[in-house]
Amino acid sequence: MAAFDQPWLHELVTVLSAPTVALSDSAGQIRPAGAHGVLHADVRVLSAAVLDVDGREPALVSSGLLGARTARFVAVPRELGDGIVDPTVRVERERTVLPGEVREVLRVISAADAGVDAVLTLTVAADLADLANIKDGRPGPPAVPIEHAGDTLTWGTGTLRVTLAAPGAALAADGGQAVLRWPVRLPGRGEFGASWRLAVTDPAAPVAAVGGARTQEGPADGELPRGPWANVSAVADDPRLPALLAQSLADADALRMAVPGAPGEVFLAAGAPWYFTLFGRDSIWAARLLLPFGWELAAGTLRALAAFQGRRVDLDRGEAPGKIPHELRRSGVSYQTIDATPLWICLLHDAWRWGMPESEVAALLPALRAALTWLRDYGDSDGDCLLEYVNTTGRGLANQGWKDSGDSIRFADGRVAAPPVALCEVQGYAYEAAMRGADLLAAFGAGGAEEWRELAARIAAAFRAAFWVSDERGGYPALALDAGKRPVDALTSNIGHLLGTGLLTPAEEALVASRVGAPDLDSGFGLRTMSARNGGYNPLSYHCGSVWSHDTAIVLRGLARSGYPSQVASLADGLLAAASGFGWRLPELYSGAPRAEAPWPTPYPAACRPQAWSAAAAAVLTQALLGLDVNVPEGTITLRPLATRIGGAGPRLQVDGLVAGTETFTAGVDESGNGYLAGTTLQVVH
Repeated sequence: MAAFDQPWLHELVTVLSAPTVALSDSAGQIRPAGAHGVLHADVRVLSAAVLDVDGREPALVSSGLLGARTARFVAVPRELGDGIVDPTVRVERERTVLPGEVREVLRVISAADAGVDAVLTLTVAADLADLANIKDGRPGPPAVPIEHAGDTLTWGTGTLRVTLAAPGAALAADGGQAVLRWPVRLPGRGEFGASWRLAVTDPAAPVAAVGGARTQEGPADGELPRGPWANVSAVADDPRLPALLAQSLADADALRMAVPGAPGEVFLAAGAPWYFTLFGRDSIWAARLLLPFGWELAAGTLRALAAFQGRRVDLDRGEAPGKIPHELRRSGVSYQTIDATPLWICLLHDAWRWGMPESEVAALLPALRAALTWLRDYGDSDGDCLLEYVNTTGRGLANQGWKDSGDSIRFADGRVAAPPVALCEVQGYAYEAAMRGADLLAAFGAGGAEEWRELAARIAAAFRAAFWVSDERGGYPALALDAGKRPVDALTSNIGHLLGTGLLTPAEEALVASRVGAPDLDSGFGLRTMSARNGGYNPLSYHCGSVWSHDTAIVLRGLARSGYPSQVASLADGLLAAASGFGWRLPELYSGAPRAEAPWPTPYPAACRPQAWSAAAAAVLTQALLGLDVNVPEGTITLRPLATRIGGAGPRLQVDGLVAGTETFTAGVDESGNGYLAGTTLQVVH
């Protein structure tokens, strides 16, 4: 049992604009407990903001998100008003987060005939706790001293400075706590307004806002920045997809960030609040899945990660020449990932196909060569043509694939496998990376392509010889090979990541498609990470039976590429049903309990929400339903709509704001299931 309990997030309201995020309860109260607070670049800069009226907290009536950056809370101070059954006074609280800022507008609105005389009070505090300690559930440090001057409060440490301004409020600071008071005197049916604004200056932060630090007051209330997907929209017979797409792109926009010194190299932070930074695999997958809406995010992600590409061997950090990093924190860069490097190569290739300019691709060819060399010389530690991870220091991550929890790699009977581990999906990534890297070298006349095609062939042969296992239903790829090169025979979602990589033969793809479409993996709300028939299965485990939105989306993408429409339709309907249950903001993960047991999904309480690759799942659904593929270098575009209906709805779908190279175009499916395009000069392939 853990010494501390990780805070739960599933009932919190999260608003964000990277690198700043605010988490509160459903009433808008930020309490000095759990994961509540305003965090900026992994530091909790505000740990309490509790509102009361005459010393009592108003009773929550409703709350919700207005996009990703703003939330509204409505509450009733039941002791105020006309003294009748109907509420006659309400308090509205609208919170908006911008990079380095939190703004809150307070309104007291009276429908009472009698006048209202009250005091509105906001009590604030800050502990400057580190995110890692918050995530571990450790008690927060003591609140830091707050200084009061005029209508402003200030606090901080080192170069980190926080100011809170509240025009018209009476301020009082006492050690680590401050109180803001507004007298409210209203006539019958009157209205009162107040506001406060928190601003952060943090020169030492490892991540930054898109476009660099803010140098002025910023946009007026209600004038939030318009991101790269502002013109994307969808209409459909199934209303769930447009709703999911709208919220997902708003969340993706709010997750955009950069690193100091390169504010134009934009990537998506992996997720709020635990992974609110540059993550190798997460940021790569998010950019890759979002390619139908533009290649610029992919280009920024590729360059941001290449800037930290490994230069030397450092066992403590997991660094090696050519290796793409795992994560960026205040403590430095970690390279404890086995899959970010091949995925980086695949992203470069896919971005090129979707129209990333050749000059920008060519500038990354040296990084591509270094990444390919890592596959051969460092990713394969024992020379068997399979990528495996080795942690010789005993520190950091025991498992270094996307399922990185300590108990995630299990045999079918539930036993935990001993490292070093060679994961099945990583071999698919490596094969695809070697082939696609060779394609890029050949296309740019760089030479050496055949060497990497030969490596891909060796990877395929080694995989086919070592990974296939069988049970009473036939053959399937094992989850992994353990330290003794024994197949770890659990049946997991990992095998679905092999689809579309080119590693499997058509017959092998058919076997995998039948497995991921069976009810022991398909929960009805998405794909379970582990079969319900396996000994280690637990629907509320982190990686052994839960459903991960991005995992389902990646497998759905592979099924679509390989031509399995019925399985695509089932997983798509499951994701859309889950999205409906989560208010269209898909979480990092949720329970793998079957949909037949309840009409709504069960949260995984500590899951990040929003999460970059979960938000990107909406783009995968869009692309799969349209049957859309783009090859700008060859001048072609493919549109083969899914032949199977989703959830009983009609086939009509139209998506505006799709991007191929320099063109923004529309793609759709009519009532007869036929596809159509507008706004592109690319040659259509049906």
